[in-house]
Amino acid sequence: MTEFTPIASLLGGAMIGLSAVLLMLWEGRIAGISGIAGGLLPPYRDNAFPSRFGFVIGLMAAPLLLMYFTGAEITQTVSSNVPLMIAAGLLVGFGSIYGNGCTSGHGVCGLSRLSGRSMVATATFMAAAFVTVFLVRHVI
Repeated sequence: MTEFTPIASLLGGAMIGLSAVLLMLWEGRIAGISGIAGGLLPPYRDNAFPSRFGFVIGLMAAPLLLMYFTGAEITQTVSSNVPLMIAAGLLVGFGSIYGNGCTSGHGVCGLSRLSGRSMVATATFMAAAFVTVFLVRHVI
C-alpha cells in the first residue's frame, strides 16, 4: 500500500511548478527533462549547456540533500531484468522523441499552457501507465 503524504506532495508539486515557471522566465524554455538532458549531448543547439547541466545536477542532488538534511532514507527499486530495462528505456526514448516531449514537458508545462497536443500526450501517458500497472499487478 502506498503511504498518503498530502503535505509532502503539495510541497513537491509546488516546487516542480515553481522550477518550471522560473526556467520559462529566465531561459524561455519548457522544463521537459528529455529536452534538457538531450541538450547535454552533441550536437549542441544553443549556449544553454551550463543551465541544462545545472538542472540535471539539481535533479540528481535533490534526494541526496534530502537524506543529508532530514536523515530520511531514500529507496528506489529497479528491476534486475536487464532485457526488460533495455526495452523500457528504448520505449521511453522513442516515445519522448515521437511525442515531441516527455511527461514533465507535456504534463507539467504543456497542460498548464492548455496545449492540445500536451493534453493528448498526457492522456496517452496516463492510459499506458494504468494498463501497465494493471498488467503487472494482475496478469504478469
